[in-house]
Amino acid sequence: MQRPGKGKTPRRPGPKKASNTERDPVGVYCRIRPLGSEDEECCVEMISSTTIQLHAPDGLKANRNGEYKETQYSFKKVFGINTTQLELFEDVAKPLVEDLIHCKNGLLFTYGVTGSGKTFTMTGSPGEGGLLPRSLDMIFNSIGPFQAKRFVFKPDDKNGMEIQSQVDALLERQKRDSQQAVPKTPSSRQKPDPEFADMISPDEACKSENVDEDGCYGVFVSYIEIYNNYIYDLLEDAPYDPIRPKWLGGSTPVRSNEPPQSKILREDQNHNMYVAGCTEVEVKSTEEAFEVFWKGQKKRRIANTQLNRESSRSHSVFTIKLAQAPLDADGDHILQDKNQVNVSQLCLVDLAGSERTNRTRAEGSRLREAGNINQSLMTLRTCIEVLRENQMCGTNKMVPYRDSKVTHLFKNYFDGEGKVRMIVCVNPNADDYEETVLVMRFAEMTQEVEVARPVDRPICGLAPGRRHRNQAFRDELSRRLEERGGPSNAVDDRVLMTQLIESLPDLPTCELVDPADDQTLPRMIEVLERRHQIRQMMTEQFNKTANTVKSMLQQFDSQLSAKDYFLHDQQSKLNEKDKVILSQKTEIERLEKKSKTLEYKIDILQKTTDMYEQDKRALQQELQTREHRLQSELSERKRMEQRMQGAVTDTRLKWEKECERRVNAKQLEMQNKLWVKDEKLKQLKAIVTESSSGGSAPTERPEKPERPSRERDRNIQQKRSPSPSPLPKALPVHPKHRRSHSAGGEKWVDHKPPSNLELDTVMQPIIPNAIKVSTPSEKALSKCHKYVLRHQELASDGEIETKLIKGDVFKTRSGGQAVQFTDIETLKQVCPLAPSRKRRSGSAEGPAEGEDIENRAPAASTNSSHGYQKRRKP
Repeated sequence: MQRPGKGKTPRRPGPKKASNTERDPVGVYCRIRPLGSEDEECCVEMISSTTIQLHAPDGLKANRNGEYKETQYSFKKVFGINTTQLELFEDVAKPLVEDLIHCKNGLLFTYGVTGSGKTFTMTGSPGEGGLLPRSLDMIFNSIGPFQAKRFVFKPDDKNGMEIQSQVDALLERQKRDSQQAVPKTPSSRQKPDPEFADMISPDEACKSENVDEDGCYGVFVSYIEIYNNYIYDLLEDAPYDPIRPKWLGGSTPVRSNEPPQSKILREDQNHNMYVAGCTEVEVKSTEEAFEVFWKGQKKRRIANTQLNRESSRSHSVFTIKLAQAPLDADGDHILQDKNQVNVSQLCLVDLAGSERTNRTRAEGSRLREAGNINQSLMTLRTCIEVLRENQMCGTNKMVPYRDSKVTHLFKNYFDGEGKVRMIVCVNPNADDYEETVLVMRFAEMTQEVEVARPVDRPICGLAPGRRHRNQAFRDELSRRLEERGGPSNAVDDRVLMTQLIESLPDLPTCELVDPADDQTLPRMIEVLERRHQIRQMMTEQFNKTANTVKSMLQQFDSQLSAKDYFLHDQQSKLNEKDKVILSQKTEIERLEKKSKTLEYKIDILQKTTDMYEQDKRALQQELQTREHRLQSELSERKRMEQRMQGAVTDTRLKWEKECERRVNAKQLEMQNKLWVKDEKLKQLKAIVTESSSGGSAPTERPEKPERPSRERDRNIQQKRSPSPSPLPKALPVHPKHRRSHSAGGEKWVDHKPPSNLELDTVMQPIIPNAIKVSTPSEKALSKCHKYVLRHQELASDGEIETKLIKGDVFKTRSGGQAVQFTDIETLKQVCPLAPSRKRRSGSAEGPAEGEDIENRAPAASTNSSHGYQKRRKP
């Protein structure tokens, strides 16, 4: 017994999609249901086959002060009130069924307010079958002759499919027949259910022409509902538990009437979502499939509300799963290879309608159901909005699929697992106007979402036409046998054996009456030898004929393969032409729509241009008026400037004379102060000289210098007397004086940035045992104990000031080096001839300080600070 193979649901090749993946927008269609009565007000008008227009009701305009305007919405196609179910199926659902047969997934759901005809569109009524029964009918009309026997395909409960051998499938069928609890397939002799007997008339039957005849097919259906954000299996039977029965008051056990358990969502090995533990029923005909659907439909939750007599209170999902496996090279049996089994599925979703509780007057459980329905639909809108924003703006926001079971179950379709189509059902009643506007906005936004186009995947690498060649071989063999007079189609081995025996020579009598009989045995031996020769001749003739038939079959096979290849090539070319034509039609429609939009924009721009031209002429006139005014103002300003320049010149001459007078007075005052200072210094010098001579000789009183007169100061510049020479005694050290910190014996890191300027000063900071660097490094810091940074900045008087920022180097806990700053020295160059920015009071020490500044050479002064700056007095 061969090990059963396992098939995988088709999915995208990898998590990262190529940037050049072809994408298609979500196909959104609109269907308008007829009004309930003629006296109802209509708010929806079908303008064209792709556009509808909404009119606000009269009462709403009065309440809103006429702020609602007529709005138009475009769809891929709009179906009016006279559209039949067959026309809707041909345009919307038929392409999805074609893709299902060609190993591609599909999702079709109806959306709209409550009472807009969603369930009728999906299910239909007797005589007017909806999309679901027509899809089932098309599937079985297409693959009917190529279906595998029951239980050849078997679900593995992990969203995959196993393929069993013929023996295992036979055992499964026998086991099913022995169980009376499992219903059998309805045969043609049974009377069909009148609820769906007349759903589809034979004249409206559809069939796919491009079915792969070299494969075997199996159809499985499942039916679930999402009620209050919980998933329930509508095909699940609540089994009777004989071990733990429920008991009534006496000793009689009863069956459990508890509600079914909810199901959970899981992710398979291909990252596709599925309902764990969901019942999947294999069906072999349209009647059987629809009977299974109707069995679950009777369990679906519906209720009577103010807006709909049979309002769906849950979202229903009917899944059609198609398993495909190719035939072997001989075309007789299914290929037992798990990698060649493909599973595709078509999900038909009937969403519950959104509703307002103030209109339905829901209470209790109905109110809770309405809240959960609206919440799940709101989550669907949010997911569509985020997908649209990610695709149009290039963002990567997380799509909240997990907020609702509906979006979580179908997230793979929006990620590129198959085509997605939506039918928006509209009730033209004016009472539903506000809800219809919200539905239209959601549909308009959904059309802008693009889904990756699924790619074609071949089923296997075997030559096509295997089933046809096998059937042709059998027909040819039957024909040859008929020509030779043998049995026709049903070959009877006993008849064939009788004909062969009759064609051989008859056996003589074999009675031996005498032991000495020497004629019977030789005659028997002779007859047997002739029969053996005839048999050898027949064998040779049969081998020749078989070789001839084999060569003919090979030749026929080669010719058929060549024709198949030619047809396949022509078909591929035809498909390419069809795709080109379809793309050109789509492009033409897009360009026509764009052209209309551009024409409308051109009209608006023309009106705007006329308005701007009028504004331009008015502004030009105003500009000319202002230019004249400006010219007059400029001429007036020039005259004013000339008058002001004359006044400024007079004032400047006046102040120049006043400044010259004040400067001369100040110079005279300073000369008087210098004269007094020189006089005092001469007296002090005379006293010192007199004390050093010991008073041996009387000293002559020096002549009193002549005080400079004002006239001499004005004409001749007074020559300053030199300051007295310093005393030979050593001057006392200032108590606050301390030696520079850089004069010790420690090793220093001398950090001098390359941006510093070289100053030609006599005093330069020289640090012994220093490592000079332009950029500090950890290696240099590890070798030294001290660190100094030379920082230059511009002082307030315009001179360059150099600061020596010092610090101690110590190791950190992590093994690095750190610097703690402890001292700052300031080096500043001062020019004695530069005027002082600070005004000094005219004290007695003024002349002495002035003389000291005059006679002192340019030098660098040093200031030190420990956390704050200390200034020395002059």
